[in-house]
Amino acid sequence: MTITQLKYVLAVAEYQNFTRAAEKTFVTQPTLSMQIQKLEDELDIQIFDRSKKPIELTSIGAKIVSQARNIVNEAERMQDVVDQEKGFIGGEFKLGIIPTIMPTLLPMFLKNFANKYSKVQLKIEELTTDEIIAKLLEGHLDAAIAATPLYQEKVKKRVLYYEPFVGYIPSSHRLAKKSQITSDDLEIDDILLLEDGHCFRDGVVNLCKSSQLSSSETFQLESGSFETLIKLSNEGLGMTLLPYLHTLDLSEALQKNLRHFSDPKPAREVSVIYSSSELKMQIINALYDVIAGVVRGAIAFQDVEIISPTK
Repeated sequence: MTITQLKYVLAVAEYQNFTRAAEKTFVTQPTLSMQIQKLEDELDIQIFDRSKKPIELTSIGAKIVSQARNIVNEAERMQDVVDQEKGFIGGEFKLGIIPTIMPTLLPMFLKNFANKYSKVQLKIEELTTDEIIAKLLEGHLDAAIAATPLYQEKVKKRVLYYEPFVGYIPSSHRLAKKSQITSDDLEIDDILLLEDGHCFRDGVVNLCKSSQLSSSETFQLESGSFETLIKLSNEGLGMTLLPYLHTLDLSEALQKNLRHFSDPKPAREVSVIYSSSELKMQIINALYDVIAGVVRGAIAFQDVEIISPTK
């Protein structure tokens, strides 16, 4: 049994296809198949049910894959130990970022990080929170940036910043004349929301649960982007809530429609999250330092109340 064989098994388990797994592990399909067959012969079990399309794990195969993932992670930890001893910060690093954070945060830190840590090859994916958790636990991501807390025992976090919610209220809206707003002003039927799957939407809904909810609903509008929500709001279809960093790039005309909450301001907690296996911690720490340093100057709010996306 070799680490390479276990990596091949993990690849087939992920892609459910020998040819695709071979491409991703940079070997020929016959080589990959032969090595997996050798492992199956050595263990005297069948890991994959090759009669199914796509290929499926057998019951014992699922247990083998779980153990193989642990073994491969521990083997990779040895390289981490060497890298940390040498002070080396480099290599491939797979980072996931949720959609409501990526457009505003990524431009703020990416160039700075790339210049400071030029030996790190960042591979960045925009993913939902559920996708991030699954990929972290399966070893397909090294870290991610997401709204927390997540209440996942196998996922650790380092809080980067607390980002306040900001009301976007057009001049025709019932709250337009208020200089500040509170959660008691909110009515869920009056707020344009992101689509299901966005944790920022969940935070807004949880915030509204503490206010007096309206009982009537003539229509419901949801969108996948804040830009669309702003346009719909400008058409008189309701108000919306935005994360603070998203408001910094709005035009002067649109900023006139912003209303901040009175203290304590409702906010979301944004963290670097990673597997409890703690692989590549030297890169995770470097990423944390760069992002925290950049954002600290952009968000000066102190008195906030954290609204959990999973509250």
